[in-house]
Amino acid sequence: MLLQETLRMALSSLGVNKLRSFLTMLGITIGVFSVIGVMTAVSALRNSIETGLSFLGSNMVQFAKYPTFSNGGADRRKYDLRRNITLEQAQRYQRLMESFTDVVCLKVFEQNSAPQAVYQNRKSTPGVTFGGSNENFLVANQYAVEIGRNITAEDAELGRPVIIIGQDLVKKLFPSESPLDKLIKIAGRTYTVIGTFTPKGSSFGQSQDDIAIVPITRFLSDYGANNYTVNVATQAPSQLLYNDTVDKGITAMRIVRGLKPEDENDFEIYSNDSLVAAFAKVADAVRAGAFVISAIALLAAGVGIMNIMLVSVTERTKEIGIRKSIGARKFNILTQFLIEAVAISLAGGVLGILLGVAGGNALALMLKASVVFPWDWAALGLIVCSAIGIGFGFYPAWKAAGLDPIEALRYE
Repeated sequence: MLLQETLRMALSSLGVNKLRSFLTMLGITIGVFSVIGVMTAVSALRNSIETGLSFLGSNMVQFAKYPTFSNGGADRRKYDLRRNITLEQAQRYQRLMESFTDVVCLKVFEQNSAPQAVYQNRKSTPGVTFGGSNENFLVANQYAVEIGRNITAEDAELGRPVIIIGQDLVKKLFPSESPLDKLIKIAGRTYTVIGTFTPKGSSFGQSQDDIAIVPITRFLSDYGANNYTVNVATQAPSQLLYNDTVDKGITAMRIVRGLKPEDENDFEIYSNDSLVAAFAKVADAVRAGAFVISAIALLAAGVGIMNIMLVSVTERTKEIGIRKSIGARKFNILTQFLIEAVAISLAGGVLGILLGVAGGNALALMLKASVVFPWDWAALGLIVCSAIGIGFGFYPAWKAAGLDPIEALRYE
């Protein structure tokens, strides 16, 4: 028998029991969908990590009371018990680092309320990213001034009530006029607009243009220095001096925190690389979980394929006997049943891949990430589905090929 004839007969046999074939295929579809969907979403998100997590400028390292990611519970209580990094400590750190770098950014943000900006009868949406910083905020956080000017060292030293706002606030509060020199109110305090940030877009579904920054001294004076901890970002002069700058920064921070040589650091250290690495750990854990779940689903689907193929062999025993009596060889019978098993498995895999890619990219789009197609995982999925079809379909196919034609013809 020609291979194409065997293939035609195999697919024809599957078409006789469409519902049974579809339900068997569905098990493979679910398993492949789970892993491809997760891998697609993770791959899409990883493509936006550089813009989404890399909110620090180049060659930057940041010291803070809290880590970027924590597990909550006991970990959160541990960090809550730490002393705040005060403005005085941060300013002393800045002085200690003057001989190593000119870029030390002190910043603090409102975390306990949802600030709203107001100008005359116009209001922004609640939840404005509102904080205080010094003249190095632009460099340390990859922002730029569109019109007006930046906060100066003198503004921070004198605690002037001035503010720079993002484009979301410009559009909502000043749709048809210049915001410069206008008075706006945030959290009950009034500030003069001295500049606006250039548009930065969204990251993971959250706008980076819904922001307002005042001098850090003014912010802590208005809202209470004891209620906030200061984050300190430091830029190395070059990539070659980055590690040296980090070491000097750690030493300076330990000095201003009054730590003894045997004391462990009571502050967190992170950079763009550490943020990306932290996200990668989360992504790897998600991938591992999806892989385990999909492996179990595919194993169950493989058992289902074997069971259905054994039922099919039993139902078609007489047909096998007739084919053997007119010259079909064991190889032909074996090939036909293997093709049926692999066809079911591959059909389920293709459907699972399509659904997984659609579902994963839908999640990515919700988080403002770019659409991707995981070619490597799709190819691996098809290979695994083929292996499942062959592995779980071989025994039924071998059993069919080994039937005695005389006994098969007698079967009722």
